[in-house]
Amino acid sequence: MTDLSIKTNTYDETTERLVAFAERASYETLSAEVVHECKRRVIDTFASALGAFDQTTSVLARNVAARYRTDNPATVWGTNIKTTPEVAAFTNGVMTRLLDISDTYLGKSRGHPSDMNSGILAVAESVRADGKSVINAITLAYDIYCSFCQAIDANSKGWDQPVYGVLGCVIGVGKLLKFPREKMANAIALALAPNMALAQSRRGELSNWKGCAGANASRNAVFAAMLADDGFTGPTAVFEGNGGLWEVMGKHDWPLPTTTHMITQTQLKSLPICYHGQSAVFAALEVRDRVKLNEITEINVDGYKAAHMMMGADASRWAPATRETADHSLPYVVAMALLDGAVTDKSFSDERLRDPAIAGLMAKIKVRHDERFDAIYPEASPSRVSIRTAAGKTHCAEVRYALGHTKNAMSDRQVEYKFNELTAAKLNQNQRENALKVLWNLEQVNDVTDVIRLISL
Repeated sequence: MTDLSIKTNTYDETTERLVAFAERASYETLSAEVVHECKRRVIDTFASALGAFDQTTSVLARNVAARYRTDNPATVWGTNIKTTPEVAAFTNGVMTRLLDISDTYLGKSRGHPSDMNSGILAVAESVRADGKSVINAITLAYDIYCSFCQAIDANSKGWDQPVYGVLGCVIGVGKLLKFPREKMANAIALALAPNMALAQSRRGELSNWKGCAGANASRNAVFAAMLADDGFTGPTAVFEGNGGLWEVMGKHDWPLPTTTHMITQTQLKSLPICYHGQSAVFAALEVRDRVKLNEITEINVDGYKAAHMMMGADASRWAPATRETADHSLPYVVAMALLDGAVTDKSFSDERLRDPAIAGLMAKIKVRHDERFDAIYPEASPSRVSIRTAAGKTHCAEVRYALGHTKNAMSDRQVEYKFNELTAAKLNQNQRENALKVLWNLEQVNDVTDVIRLISL
């Protein structure tokens, strides 16, 4: 029998650590809390994806998916389209991200770990994995993604969050496929070396690629795993070698989780906007009833550095021409909250983007960086909205933990409400009830294909 263990000095130290960490991951060691939190995020992922089913970019992605066929396919959610696992990972991942209502992790850097779920679920379906294996793979992927974000700020180096996603996803997929150590090491190298992503995707006027970048990381991760499974090898020192990741980013200490699983530390969203605007919207809603719109003379929105940089430091945020820019604009989402008393998917229609009432209110908004908030971020995501009226009065509200934050968590009932609201256009009541019943008992599922059928045609 061939010895597939990693030989001493064959792979760099970081690769060996990641392979060993993945090897130890086991469903049997997961607590009931971790299993439950994983199921909440799977439900949230399907809700986010089906809620974006009719978005233009979703249609474009499905058109791509329909071109590809294979003997062991995965399903495009909400359809009867069967395609290759890597293309399903991309298409379903695009839908998951488009409404900007999927989960978030905040560390030294930040990102959306549920981007990886489309890849893991696509592979799980293609190999007919059971629910326990899926839960274990997703939990492992979150541990890699979130600990990477916590240890290393790739964004400040000019790299986008898919760098975290491609690595977490390929390890989750490799675990699902029961890769021996040699294949897992090669999958890691084949995922990371060719697939660094530029942070430019989230700067200035945002294109529809903003909602596709994480999905592309999952596609690349699945493809890398397929290559490794068929015997392809990758560079042996992808982290620590000459031209490796640490040479690009600088060497960092990267502790891997030991006593907790990081899926419990990700934030769910109740609003379809960038996470850094969630608290500001809730603050605006809190102060809204105290003022009359026609009496407002000035609005100040104060936030921490990342919120200011992502949602208020570029001129495009005061004149958003795309949905992608608008849901990353503090002036836009705060103005929308004050005008409508809510921020929903309909807030970003072409008609609303051109609404002169919104533009007029946005012109009164200033976004400021409050360095005092930096001291409590990312433990909290604080924002303060202050409104000054013509009478000289100032009305102010501050929110630190938006609904969905781990310190202001959405209840299971609220997660179900989100699922029902976002999937109502695709699934009837009976379908929604059946899907939720099975998803809350995912660990009892023998073949994840049975789950996918419940949210597809």
